[in-house]
Amino acid sequence: MHDINPISLYHKLFDEMGPQHWWPADTKMEIVIGAILVQNTNWNNVDLALQNLRTVTGLDPKQILNLSVARLQQLIRPSGFYVNKTKSLLSVLGWFNDHHYDFSGMVHQYGPKLRHQLLSLTGIGEETADSLLVYVFDQPAFIADKYARNLFQFLGCRHIETYAKLRKRVRLPVDFDYHDAQEFHGLIDEFGKLCKTKEQFRKSFLNGFLLQQGLKSEIKK
Repeated sequence: MHDINPISLYHKLFDEMGPQHWWPADTKMEIVIGAILVQNTNWNNVDLALQNLRTVTGLDPKQILNLSVARLQQLIRPSGFYVNKTKSLLSVLGWFNDHHYDFSGMVHQYGPKLRHQLLSLTGIGEETADSLLVYVFDQPAFIADKYARNLFQFLGCRHIETYAKLRKRVRLPVDFDYHDAQEFHGLIDEFGKLCKTKEQFRKSFLNGFLLQQGLKSEIKK
């Protein structure tokens, strides 16, 4: 299997769709909270939970940490799985609090081990960890979420059924910075909302598009 060079896809999506300005949040800590709440649900449900938290705490992580477990569960209930998400929020926000919300300092402290450290926190899986790297810690990373896996499968890639498999295959250019990573993720997800099936994909501007480098042997004829 060959590595996937996604740069031509990124430029094609950007040219056709324009900048997406993701993540939908006002602060980095709101991104952290949203990234936990959005697990296994849709953003409409997250919005309801965020609004509850905003009304009671102003989304101040220190005020959230001061809530009782029962109260926090009640506030985030619209996002689903609220018992586990409460545990995750308290764990993750507590970790940030211990580091005084010093994002650049945390990058300096953990270096290349930052992703591993994130994965060690309660409730943080690969997709959430990479989302935090890109949107909170300003690190270039590829977020191989369900929309990305669907798109790359539509484009002819094989053996990318899981998050880890696609992430391992994608090789970002050395000059691909976190701004690019944010836009790429937003573009892929917005495209994915419009093209959920092969039939919809065939009617899209990406029909017939070939990824760069190393995929010719994999494209389904």
